[in-house]
Amino acid sequence: MTQQEFEHIAPTIPKEPGIYKYYDSSGELLYVGKAKHLRKRVSSYFNKTFTTYKTHELVKRIARIEYTIVNSEQDAFLLENSLIKEFQPRFNINLKDDKTYPFLVIKKEPFPRVFLTRKKLDDGSEYLGPYTSVKKVRELLEFIKQTIQLRTCSLNLSENNIRKGKFKVCLEYHLGNCKGPCEGFQTPANYQEGLAQLKNLLRGNLSPVIKHYKNEMKTLAESLEFEKAALVKKKIEFLENYQSRSVVANTRTGNVDVFTIQKVSLPDRQQKDIACFNYLMVRNGSIIQTHTGKVETHLDETPEEILLYAIARVRTTFNSDATEIVVPFPIDYPQQNTTVTVPKGGDRKKLLELSEKNVNHFIEEIKNKERLQLNVKGKEKMPLLEQLQANLQLQDLPVHIECFDNSNFQGSYPVSAMVCFKYGEPSKKDYRHFNVKTVEGINDFATMKEAVYRRYKRLKEENQPFPQLVIIDGGKGQLGAALEAANELGLTSSITFVGLAKNVEEIFFAGDTESLKLPYNNESLKFIRRIRDEVHRFGISFHRQKRSKGTFKNELEEIKGIGKATTDLLLKEFKSVKKIKEASTEKLEKLVGKVKADVISRHFTKQRDT
Repeated sequence: MTQQEFEHIAPTIPKEPGIYKYYDSSGELLYVGKAKHLRKRVSSYFNKTFTTYKTHELVKRIARIEYTIVNSEQDAFLLENSLIKEFQPRFNINLKDDKTYPFLVIKKEPFPRVFLTRKKLDDGSEYLGPYTSVKKVRELLEFIKQTIQLRTCSLNLSENNIRKGKFKVCLEYHLGNCKGPCEGFQTPANYQEGLAQLKNLLRGNLSPVIKHYKNEMKTLAESLEFEKAALVKKKIEFLENYQSRSVVANTRTGNVDVFTIQKVSLPDRQQKDIACFNYLMVRNGSIIQTHTGKVETHLDETPEEILLYAIARVRTTFNSDATEIVVPFPIDYPQQNTTVTVPKGGDRKKLLELSEKNVNHFIEEIKNKERLQLNVKGKEKMPLLEQLQANLQLQDLPVHIECFDNSNFQGSYPVSAMVCFKYGEPSKKDYRHFNVKTVEGINDFATMKEAVYRRYKRLKEENQPFPQLVIIDGGKGQLGAALEAANELGLTSSITFVGLAKNVEEIFFAGDTESLKLPYNNESLKFIRRIRDEVHRFGISFHRQKRSKGTFKNELEEIKGIGKATTDLLLKEFKSVKKIKEASTEKLEKLVGKVKADVISRHFTKQRDT
């Protein structure tokens, strides 16, 4: 659209606040923007004085303009972000974050269960999060299991079922991890008190919880129950230690969101620029969530514009309800009842500096990855590996991936196979077969544990590098067996293990109740399926070879008077049992002697006659 063409339609554009949409001649949505004054804002794109090169490229493609009037700048701000998120127009800022963050769900049921999930359902349950530090949440869950003692079973603990005595307490009760609501040993009111403590812990409000346990310890000590008081004291020490490891500004800081942003110039980026941001969620003076990410920019947007976009998206993702936002420079944040603070000193300034430190570290990581892409053989696979890292929330880029699978035939000839991918490509010199040595009978879990243990015991002994990601072909059972092996070797903190369920292709993580379901056409899932198919091929070919050899040898060794040495000699000469059957007695005599030749000939003659 030329400036002259725009001048014809300019008088028709309203002067109210709203959003505008640019389309090209094919009907593709190019750009979505917001404005206090629609006509002024849209007209600025066709003013040659202010048009940059990238803006000029956008304007050249505009064939149609649409706009929507809203009541306020805040409504325009919210609508713009919603449309960008839904349609992801080519020229808009793009938040590069494909991660699926887990939630903690408090199920809507009698005596609610609490567990991690990556699937948020509209089932009336309460979802806390999402959380970026899964490790930290699991640490808390383990503490909760031992301290607050919430149930983990999936029994239907309705009042009627408990009254009828349908259930009996399990091992968790006897271990002290559950108070036995299934037999009526715990009241719903007492259980809700535990849930309230849980919510306080997850929101960083530890003071009420610590106070509760101090009162309990005092009561027990006064009752001369010193052993129980000592156990409560350990709980208090854990919470105080956990609190000290959290970054605490000041309880008077209250609830604030802290954001910093920095544009990055990378030599390998010619058409797209990026900016990096950091987010700190501060509740009750403690940092309970952190998130660092990047956005791609297309129209030379200012840091203020990029920061506004990042704030809107991140606060929506993490369900933030803080009424104060701390930023490094003034921004015109249109949302009502929200204060924007640019601190000059004090606790908020310290939080801002911490956020900036995180951004700088993240930028260095990006630059290192860029340098790596320029130097490694498989640099073309780096975007795929980065996406896989984001989808699975891996701490490190998975440049080294290994995958395990088991094969057997009706419980016979069990074998395990492992394939290795480096920089997104098969590293066939690192492929391994495992003949099962310690497992008797049909036991897929034990077979998987043996293979994983033998593989990483060898790498550990030889000081070889470990993979960043290990895929177990199977569900929770196989994954659990692999983790047992990793635990025995002390490797659970250095390697991420995931299970890929057969057929449904769900991804299981250690400790997660719910699986991760990626879209079928997701590039990460396609890559995982490729690795899975490769370990199938490699494992099955080895299994068939072993089964075939085993069948040959068994048939010959069944002949009375013919042992393994004779069998091996015959197979080496004749290559197959079929050729041995067709061989003349004279040929057999030359190889194994007259007596054994006669035995073999009579056996096969009798076999043919029957």
